[in-house]
Parts: sequence; structure tokens; C-alpha cells
Amino acid sequence: GRHFNVVLATAHTPLKKVPGLVREKLLLQACIAAEHLRRSLTLKSNKPLGLLGLNPHAGEQGLIGREDFVVAKAIRSLRQKKLSIVGPLVPDAAFLEKNWKNYSVFVCLYHDQGLIPFKMIHGKDSGAQVTLGLPFIRTSVDHGTAKDIFGKNVAQPGSMIDAIQICLRLSQGGYHV
Repeated sequence: GRHFNVVLATAHTPLKKVPGLVREKLLLQACIAAEHLRRSLTLKSNKPLGLLGLNPHAGEQGLIGREDFVVAKAIRSLRQKKLSIVGPLVPDAAFLEKNWKNYSVFVCLYHDQGLIPFKMIHGKDSGAQVTLGLPFIRTSVDHGTAKDIFGKNVAQPGSMIDAIQICLRLSQGGYHV
């Protein structure tokens, strides 16, 4: 996106299953993918990744669930690997405008944690989706199928333009994310 970028640790997963999926290995994979994306797109290259917590207030050090202990453990492991990362970030404050410039990529634990703020800020006019972890480059519009406006001649091309431009940038650099 033009203002900030997100990587999702889980895909289209029901919310009730997310806590069971939040494991150190998953978070390490998501953060390493986010780091590859950051380097590939030269996104705010001197800024750290921001890894969100799962619970309100990032768990308040165990007062609101223990799931965020695994987030903190993953952050320690990534720092040992010399990855620049901050967190666990408080989910309800992470996407405040004042934070956009602080992180190269926000790593979110589930779909809506990252995509609701992303789409509220970027709308359907900008932003693109990059599928990470594939042996080829795949980009797409960020807004889905837009069936609600099909045939009405009201579509905005911004997200498609962003998706094509990102694909071109990635392919010209020979990068795979």
C-alpha cells in the first residue's frame, strides 16, 4: 500500500482457530517472508518489521491470555538472527497514522487484523496483494472480485495499476518473495 504494508501469518482461517495456529515456527516464517518482501521492494529499508500481538493490548504480559508469549519468543529468536523487528505491537493502536512511518511492514497474525485497517486506509483505489512463498511472482488487486460493481462502469483502476507496477518491480529485480 501507499501508506503501509501488511503480511499475514495465517490465511483465510476462522478466528476461533487462530490462537491454535500462532506458533513460533509460523511467526518466524511470516516474519522472514516479510523481510524478503521489504528487501525486494526496498520498503522503508531502514525501518524494522512490526509484529502485532494477538490479544488486546498484546496480552498485557499474560493478563489477557498467554498467546502473546509465543509472539515475544519469536521476536527474540528473530533478533538473534539479526532481523530488525519490534513487538508485540498492540493491535488496536498499531495502525494509527503516527505509526505508519515507524515500520517497513506490519506482520499481522490473521486476515482481518491486517486487512481491515489496510482496506480502510487504502480503499479500493490502491494497494496490491503479493503472494509470498511461491517460486514465481504473483500479484493481484487487493479488493477481491468486486462483483458488486460488475458491468456498472464505475471500477477504479488504482489497485490493478499498483499490482502491475509491483509485479514489474519484482520481475526487473529478479526477486522472488
